[in-house]
Amino acid sequence: MPRMRQLASRLAGTPLHPQWLMPRRRVHESIRMADGVVLDIGAANRWVERELGQRADYIALDYPATASELYGTVPDVFGDAATLPFADKSVAAITCYEVLEHVREPDVVIAEISRILVAGGVAEFTMPFLYPVHDAPYDYQRLTEYGWSRSVEKAGLELVAIEHLGHSTHAASVLLCLALSGSLQMASPIGFAWRLPLAAVLIPFINLAGWMLAWIWPTWKAMALGHRVLVRKPG
Repeated sequence: MPRMRQLASRLAGTPLHPQWLMPRRRVHESIRMADGVVLDIGAANRWVERELGQRADYIALDYPATASELYGTVPDVFGDAATLPFADKSVAAITCYEVLEHVREPDVVIAEISRILVAGGVAEFTMPFLYPVHDAPYDYQRLTEYGWSRSVEKAGLELVAIEHLGHSTHAASVLLCLALSGSLQMASPIGFAWRLPLAAVLIPFINLAGWMLAWIWPTWKAMALGHRVLVRKPG
């Protein structure tokens, strides 16, 4: 695995990278322009902070093991998303990107987010959908758009929008590229050596084919790489 990640990091941003067609990360305008505390749950390298306006009071929260072992970063607050250390109705906006697939009880986390949001406050989630198991063994679920609707309504939040991330041909291409590159992690040194040049030909071909097809072929929402979900606290 380390050798594959090292190779992939050198190819980032090119069609040679297995995840070239993954959706680019971004923050919704309503959160970018928030006035007050903006809580970033699962902050990682704090990239959200650079996207916010001047009126935002940014707070990065992450789980101790995740921040230290995976990213080598220090958040403003160490904490568990299932028991957020904030008072009721104290946060103006919340980002929770690529987190809920890694928690045992996502509905508990969404309920906690609902608890600490001010009336009219917004939160944005992202979660992969068609994507391999990652950060094992801490990868527990994927939600359909209907699962999102259920969980959001259960927490007393208003569903503003659900965006299906990635054209369906992008999703198919990413999965095939990851199937090729991911399985190389299991290959013997000899098997890795002869398969790597083949992967170097197949992966850019698959990426470019998926990219071009997306221009001429309609997408299919049943095949999304993930979902972006915007919610609001009624009030």
